[in-house]
Amino acid sequence: MSYSYDLTHADPKSSQAAFENTRVQKITRLTSPRLLKEQSPASTKLHNHVVHFRSTASRILRGEDPRLLVVVGPCSIHDPIAAIDYAERLAHLAEELKEYLFIVMRVYFEKPRTTIGWKGLISDPYLNDSGKIEEGIIIARNLLLKIAELGLPAGTEFLDPIIPQYIADLITWSAIGARTTESQTHREMASGLSMPVGFKNSTDGYIETAINAMRSSRIPHSFLGIDQDGMTSIVTTYGNHESHLVLRGGRHGANYFPHQIAQTIAELKAAAVPPAIMIDCSHANSGKDPMQQEEVWKSILQQRLEGKREIVGAMIESFLEQGNQPLPQDLSLLRYGVSITDSCIDWETTQRMLRSIAE
Repeated sequence: MSYSYDLTHADPKSSQAAFENTRVQKITRLTSPRLLKEQSPASTKLHNHVVHFRSTASRILRGEDPRLLVVVGPCSIHDPIAAIDYAERLAHLAEELKEYLFIVMRVYFEKPRTTIGWKGLISDPYLNDSGKIEEGIIIARNLLLKIAELGLPAGTEFLDPIIPQYIADLITWSAIGARTTESQTHREMASGLSMPVGFKNSTDGYIETAINAMRSSRIPHSFLGIDQDGMTSIVTTYGNHESHLVLRGGRHGANYFPHQIAQTIAELKAAAVPPAIMIDCSHANSGKDPMQQEEVWKSILQQRLEGKREIVGAMIESFLEQGNQPLPQDLSLLRYGVSITDSCIDWETTQRMLRSIAE
């Protein structure tokens, strides 16, 4: 159980009250990762599946498996029921296309905001700014368990460095986003993650930041974190050699065209990091038009046919229905299966795109 220290009515005569936590309303202790995992455990069978999924993703990144690693799913998870609906459909499609694709469901619980906005299911699981973070973590873990039980790998972006201790055992592939790739905290965190990590190029479109992040995450680090009992600890890592670059375009447009890929491969080799590239079909690469993701996908397949085996993966923002919707005051007005963050392609388009690889 969590419990809170309410600082609103702290004794003003206290020496600490005069200078410490003066803008903090309350501090709430979380259930430890160990206790949460005991309450929502993953079986040995599920963990063995995750280990196998991670190994498969790593082989693809190293060029030992010729399939394409495709991370596909909603921009963000806001409705666990719709997420399971999507996961069940995707699990069937993943089985159908397993000869050509290794499909990982995009299961994003944390959303970095440029200014303000909904920060994701973990921070705000009830979409009402109630800040029920512990409940958000529990909901997220239980959803990942259900997805794993479908035999479907899950991928996510890690934003808060504490969250991996609660859910990383169920994650096959992870991302460090465009806004956090430059962060030392996230590079250190990535150096200790147990799964492959994709670093996105920065929002301005330049790849140097992501290449530097790859180099940094490949070496050992020591930093502050928590252990499985929730105690503040020094975390010392081995370094993560399963990192790769994710191209998502930038302020000046797309960066997936053949001449740009050739330049990117040269820069990765010059930096002595693996020339493994995943192309994000969304964001600036699609001009934020969800239906343009299909054009990016076609380019990926064509470049692969022409021998660009350094393109090892793709990311697609997809949900049950096309587009997105604003988060309404009255949550009963939310449309089922429609994103509340970035616009997505619908399920029918997703099937058509992914099945086209067989052609």
